[in-house]
Amino acid sequence: MATFKDFRNNVKPNWCPGCGDFSVQAAIQRAAANIGLEPHDLAVVSGIGCSGRISGYINSYGFHGIHGRALPIAQGVKMANRDLTVIASGGDGDGFAIGMGHTVHSIRRNIDITYIVMDNQIYGLTKGQTSPRSDVGFKTKSTPQGSVESALSVMELALTAGATFVAQSFSTDLKELTSLIEQGINHKGFSLINVFSPCVTYNKVNTYDWFKENLTKLSTIEGYDPHNRVQAMQTLMEHNGLVSGLIYHNKDQKSYQELVHGYKEDSLAHADLNMDEEKFNKLVAEFM
Repeated sequence: MATFKDFRNNVKPNWCPGCGDFSVQAAIQRAAANIGLEPHDLAVVSGIGCSGRISGYINSYGFHGIHGRALPIAQGVKMANRDLTVIASGGDGDGFAIGMGHTVHSIRRNIDITYIVMDNQIYGLTKGQTSPRSDVGFKTKSTPQGSVESALSVMELALTAGATFVAQSFSTDLKELTSLIEQGINHKGFSLINVFSPCVTYNKVNTYDWFKENLTKLSTIEGYDPHNRVQAMQTLMEHNGLVSGLIYHNKDQKSYQELVHGYKEDSLAHADLNMDEEKFNKLVAEFM
């Protein structure tokens, strides 16, 4: 059985020292080992940004896609090989700006993959600009007088779009984050896990200390039920989205693969795609 170390490779991450993404990488590796996966059972697909490099730092199948397109690639991988555990990953700019259309439709489609977003409220790779998750008044190189736009409330949006698994964590809480990733992978449907992953270089507002002071653990809220969608939405609104833990889980809704007519149990990746000459010539004749 694979261990945490089996999901390591020889590629050294070039994230800034103290970046929250180190913990996200470790949590993915630990979760994969804990649920009994082998490196060849896992595919990690990422987008562009500091967080996008994560697909090259884990010993598994990996694909470093283009900006905002991690989710369509990940969905294609899962549809072609249903035997793979597929994790898509990226930052808040990748997933909630240029890739937001894909995020919303992946949520409503409920395909069986896990999407982990490293949310640092800023564009780090391009040296510090306002992101869709930056608060009003946030000063960056692109908003020197402070942002006039409201931050996108992504957890509330996910619930509205019909998400069946919604969770949020903080990169310093490795135990909780690892557990949520395990639960997300085991969930038969689309799992969205947003991770507050502070950028120590360009975001001097949403720091580790800031999150420690402002985050509320859902486990500390008496009577909180993650299967109650209305309560989940109300709790998010009451805490301005600054909660950590399992926000909502719907076990009853079927996944995309279960609903698609004719979706074979045998993975397309393992199908015999050879074509005899007669059939080939017949297909070509249609275009002649």
